[in-house]
Amino acid sequence: MHGRAIVSLMTLRASAVCLTFNACLTFDACLTLGVCLTLVAAPACLAADSPNLTDQYRATADKLIDAALADNDGYNRLAYLCYRIGNRLSGSVGLEKAIAWSAEQMKAAGLSNVRVIPTKVPHWVRGAESARMVAPLDKPLHMLGLGGSIATPAGGITADVVAVTTFEELAKLGRERIQGRIVLYNEEYRGYGPTRVYRATGAARAAAFGAAAALVRSATPLAMQIPHTGEMNYDENQPKIPAAAVSPEDAMMMARLVADGVAVKVHLEMSAHQEPDVDSGDVIGEIPGSEHPEEVVVMGGHIDSWDVGQGAQDDGASIVACLQAVALMKKLGLQPRRTIRVAFWVNEENGGRGGVAYREFVGKDIGNQVAAIEMDGGAEAPRGYGAGVDAGSMEMLKQIGTLLERVGAGEITAGGGGSDIGPLLRDGVPGLGERTVGTHYFDWHHTEADTLDKVNPDDFRKNMASLAVMGYVLADMPGKLVAAAGGGRRGAPPQ
Repeated sequence: MHGRAIVSLMTLRASAVCLTFNACLTFDACLTLGVCLTLVAAPACLAADSPNLTDQYRATADKLIDAALADNDGYNRLAYLCYRIGNRLSGSVGLEKAIAWSAEQMKAAGLSNVRVIPTKVPHWVRGAESARMVAPLDKPLHMLGLGGSIATPAGGITADVVAVTTFEELAKLGRERIQGRIVLYNEEYRGYGPTRVYRATGAARAAAFGAAAALVRSATPLAMQIPHTGEMNYDENQPKIPAAAVSPEDAMMMARLVADGVAVKVHLEMSAHQEPDVDSGDVIGEIPGSEHPEEVVVMGGHIDSWDVGQGAQDDGASIVACLQAVALMKKLGLQPRRTIRVAFWVNEENGGRGGVAYREFVGKDIGNQVAAIEMDGGAEAPRGYGAGVDAGSMEMLKQIGTLLERVGAGEITAGGGGSDIGPLLRDGVPGLGERTVGTHYFDWHHTEADTLDKVNPDDFRKNMASLAVMGYVLADMPGKLVAAAGGGRRGAPPQ
């Protein structure tokens, strides 16, 4: 074709682009840019003219928010879980009661395809435990054994205490000053992530220098003589030694005495032990999609908890809020185009087997998992979502976030996910982590104080509203999210 004809045809196509897409550029600009307009301007015009999710879903979002803010059933369900069933450590009778109850509640809410996805879970038993400072004075210590710890020998361990604040200080002390003693990690709280490493690996590192046991300052900003438990891990190349958390006050007292040159001696007794794995499972239920039931948006939290408190904030409030969010859709007669599924994952606290079991359940249909939302940061006032998605998807989420400003949950930031949905994220599923203000979460986390009274009913309802709107729109909107390169990261606090 003649060169002038080619230019004329390109000009005509460029003109058509401008006319079709609401004159995003002037006609003269089209003539000037020619082929460049054809290749570049058209997508920009398309994006500008695409449906705005805020406008498209405003009425539905308001219905869901109104229903959530007026709801009492969700909090009543949470009260039952906390007061009638209680804490739910993997392998415990309490967890199995909670699983059976959860399936019943999903059916009662009218959800379809309710089932338990089976998996084996570890069964660690705390047993009797105590710690006491016997020198320079006789004083009981506020302690909780760490999850996965071994027991002390019969009759306990009585040993001198050496105190450190970092692993570098531990290494400087060396085997000569640590052998046969109890290592105390008095690491000041600097955020959960940086501080929990001492709980997770402190015993193994102390064992490498011959320590008899390890005590860890509880990972919390609040000093109220409340010890916080949590998972710890051994190094297969080092001896296993017993490990426990002590209250911040007790840790600071012992560390100060040691720093002043006063000999501190502690007697520790623990009867913790591991029993054989037991049968358990994730609980799921759903509203099948009206047009694409094979495509799934899943949201949930973990049904297990530690064996202290009631597992109210961590993570009972989260799973019940997710259930109630989907139950409200059902109650209002809302059926999104895609399937919306609620999942109660098991064994998040000390193994993560529920997330793995769910990924295996999805199998080769992983490409149909459109989005995964995890809530594992308590149910204080909602703030928004962290999302591991690309730039275009982030724009869509921000439009949904505008719908959530009414309940204070409109903040959409990069980086989202959670430990239970981690196996999905690793295989390319876009992940979101629901986020709250987190003002007091780590005051109660993994303690006897994690009880129903810490869950404010109004904040709980706002979380329900946020989850209902986000879940529904993701399951119904024309487009789909795209995961960020490399997947997401944890949006909720680590276990």
